Amino acid sequence: MAGPMAHSRARRNPADGRAPVRRAASTVGVVFLLVGVLGFVPGITSDYADLRLAGHQSGAELFGVFQVSVLHNAVHLAFGAAGLALARTVAGARAYLVGGGAVYLVLWLYGLVVDERTGANFIPVNDADDWLHLALGLGMIGLGLVTRRDGDRP
Repeated sequence: MAGPMAHSRARRNPADGRAPVRRAASTVGVVFLLVGVLGFVPGITSDYADLRLAGHQSGAELFGVFQVSVLHNAVHLAFGAAGLALARTVAGARAYLVGGGAVYLVLWLYGLVVDERTGANFIPVNDADDWLHLALGLGMIGLGLVTRRDGDRP
């Protein structure tokens, strides 16, 4: 068969011509935006009535697992918007993934050392957040380093 009914592999991929690191940064940015919005949705965020502006007193949990606050959700939204903005260039996308991954590794360390029941836990984070931050940090840095084309190599 030829023409419009050709095999699906013959169709042009809309992402063709776009550097893989840019696609990765865009995808991560969209996921952060989605998570930021979901943090404000009752039912998806359990104990929504206990959502606080900031601090460890916020009893709301995204998916019933990850402790969130208005500040925490706003950070996710800002991080997602930054990802979409920086994904417009290869250098920006790589900086977002590697730099953002480093930020998440720092948040993981912060979560390990801060007492979750004190005012120092202003974001707030719990054990589930800590381990998610480790995975995000490693994953984002990994994406920033391995999503290269042959032409991107130094």
